[in-house]
Amino acid sequence: MPLEFLISALVTLGVVVDPVGLVPAFVAITQGLPPKSRRDVALRACLIAAAILAGSALVGDWLLRTLSISLPAFRIAGGLLLFSIASEMVFGVRTVRQSRQAEEAIEEHVRNIAAFPIAIPLMAGPGAITAMVLLSSRAGGDPLRLGILLGVIIAVMVLCWVAFTLATRIAKMLGTTANVVASRLLGVLLAALAVQFVIDGVRAALAG
Repeated sequence: MPLEFLISALVTLGVVVDPVGLVPAFVAITQGLPPKSRRDVALRACLIAAAILAGSALVGDWLLRTLSISLPAFRIAGGLLLFSIASEMVFGVRTVRQSRQAEEAIEEHVRNIAAFPIAIPLMAGPGAITAMVLLSSRAGGDPLRLGILLGVIIAVMVLCWVAFTLATRIAKMLGTTANVVASRLLGVLLAALAVQFVIDGVRAALAG
């Protein structure tokens, strides 16, 4: 059903990208920039990430066929990858890694911080790209479902833009404790979705 696919895609991408969870990293990376520059970085990062994820959704299935990788195999591998990201969220490793990447970007004086590390790999990282390929494979070439998937990408990127625009306020409002609790809960949810991807892949492999 399109509604079930919409909910699944929205929850999966929303949890993997985690717009609110990216706020501390965005604040650290753009520290010292004037408000207008921050807004420009936020918009550019969202556009770059949206283009990458949309490309993954549209050509991911073709790429798998070109590389002779079966969908069940990719579902299993993708599910395992998403599960590893979920475990990082549950145990607090992902936040530490994002902070380290932010510090490295500042230390190296990266010119276009919107592209790296905000758009890649914080927003459109391996987990998000994998999720897009998995979801596009579930769409089965159906134009309606592909349209829904592209709409989900836009919706999540808009949420990211809003979160980045209000980054300072959100960081102060949530505080450390709320961020930790939300990350843990979202990690558990993503782990369940990842396991479901693996189960679907195993079933398809056995059926074939």
